[in-house]
Amino acid sequence: MDRKRWYERIPHPVTMLFGIICLATIMSYILPAGMFERELVDGRQRVIPGTFSFTEQQPVSFLDMFVALAKGFKTASDIIWVVFASGIMFGILEKSMMVENAVGTLVKKLGLQRKYVIVVVMTFVFGMLGVAVGYENNIAMVPIGAMLALALGGDLILAAGMSVAAITVGFGLSPINPYTVGTGHKIAELPMFSGAPFRSALCFCGLALLAFYNVRYFKKISNRPSELSLGLDTSGFSLSKGIEKYTMSKNNWLVAFIFLGGMGVMLYGIFVHHWYLQEISAIFVMIAVAAGIAARLSPREISETALTSVGVVAPGAFMVGFATTIKVILEMGQISDTIAYQLSEMLTSLPVLASAVVMSIAQCVLNLMIPSGSGQALATLPVMIPVGDIVGLTRQSTILAFQIGDGVTNLINPTLGGLIAMLSMCRVPFDRWLRFIVPLMLMILFMSWLFLMVAVMIGWG
Repeated sequence: MDRKRWYERIPHPVTMLFGIICLATIMSYILPAGMFERELVDGRQRVIPGTFSFTEQQPVSFLDMFVALAKGFKTASDIIWVVFASGIMFGILEKSMMVENAVGTLVKKLGLQRKYVIVVVMTFVFGMLGVAVGYENNIAMVPIGAMLALALGGDLILAAGMSVAAITVGFGLSPINPYTVGTGHKIAELPMFSGAPFRSALCFCGLALLAFYNVRYFKKISNRPSELSLGLDTSGFSLSKGIEKYTMSKNNWLVAFIFLGGMGVMLYGIFVHHWYLQEISAIFVMIAVAAGIAARLSPREISETALTSVGVVAPGAFMVGFATTIKVILEMGQISDTIAYQLSEMLTSLPVLASAVVMSIAQCVLNLMIPSGSGQALATLPVMIPVGDIVGLTRQSTILAFQIGDGVTNLINPTLGGLIAMLSMCRVPFDRWLRFIVPLMLMILFMSWLFLMVAVMIGWG
């Protein structure tokens, strides 16, 4: 019998996450419980360095492991609802034919002979959305990438690479990421978003590598369809007629203006009034209702489309809550701080270059337990910054090591609700996503570590 290749051994995403849930429960019996003291800063709890102490063991019982499922869904309720809201909005936009006609008209104008250029440009466009707009805020944009990829002759895996991966890389390596870089600079008492040119160079190189990877994959499937895309549901994403037949009607333009106007209001609220998931979800639903009325859909058509759309994105919404259970169990067992403390202690005995890379690797590990960028920053940077000072790292380099560990591994983080949500919007199962993205993640990670070592050697910051 032929040996199975590595990716053929990847379990089903639900099985994978349940295995991690069981492992986290077992770790609560093995690792000693411990906690840092915390202080309230700008409404957020921040770790106080040097205050770690071991506490009484808090093992998670067999019953509590399953109770944590309900708590995980409760914790992730905002992300779950934004998945449903964005699914409903796209379902109405799809029913109006605006998205299909817009994508078909765009491809007709640009020409299929420029399809590789379009993939490169759209990779950077989605990447810049991640840089400037945020992460979960872009969930509703992913289906547009799916329709565009299929219109160019690609598949849903290419669509995910062009949209989900680009948003993730752009957000993770953004020089102006308020959750990681911004929070880190506050903790380190550095000028806000200082060192932006160096981080911008890293972000550009990451997106350029992704664009090359996407084009390479596109050329590969142009000759032979990939097994990664076999059986994936493209209904509603595929164009229903030839490219030359597409045009935008007046009604399509009206629906498009409603969508763009709603997104403009959302961005204004995010940047000016600091809106987040609840307000974003509300805007998505308002766009859906207004678009349905503008498209002259009957109340029954709007209602049936909404329920159908919820059914399409429901598996992804379930995975978001399921993944959040891992974080809940680690908190119940009080072992998250223990892991962070032990990793920081390990760094003090390493040479400066090695400590920078190992610090980044440590943040990769911690990212699986604390998927929130700002949450991870508040939990680990107050510990890592003093450690960096001891081993000879500048504070900019320490924050860069944290940003790389948090940002790049977001590409494969099963506990990151936003990633699971966007993959569900693109209808790409997590196991197939891993087969596609792991080689790229490793390439970006090694490239980022080279940037990190250069930062250490030049005393950046």
